[in-house]
Amino acid sequence: MSNRDFVKLTSEPLILQDIVDLVKDDGAGAISTFNGTTRNIFEEKSVIRLEYEAYVPMAEKVLLDIISEARTKWDLTKTAIFHRTGIVPVGETSVIVAVSSVHRKESIHAVEFLINHLKEKAPIWKKEVYSDGSVWKENAENRRKC
Repeated sequence: MSNRDFVKLTSEPLILQDIVDLVKDDGAGAISTFNGTTRNIFEEKSVIRLEYEAYVPMAEKVLLDIISEARTKWDLTKTAIFHRTGIVPVGETSVIVAVSSVHRKESIHAVEFLINHLKEKAPIWKKEVYSDGSVWKENAENRRKC
């Protein structure tokens, strides 16, 4: 991992400002972020929490590979992808993607690319726990190309 690309999987709560601070750079005029949170309903089912499992060493490598691919498409200053593992209650953040670049267009497109490819490729699994049971979820992105 370089001093311009940051990847972390953690059971600790994610703080958006901390991750934005990692990608700040005096040469960057834009910082774009994606902050994915646990919602309280899915298809009319009451969601209690999400539970994430990951194969951390491989997930970190995959995330760095995705960042490397994004860097071939856009001129990015700094990037960060942080993902929670374990239990993530309703209202808390599961994933944050942050990108800085000289101009906004690059960071906006890169954030979308990074979150879509994370969901498609990273070995991170999600269980939705409902008031009446639970189910392991497959990302829809796994069934289609980004």
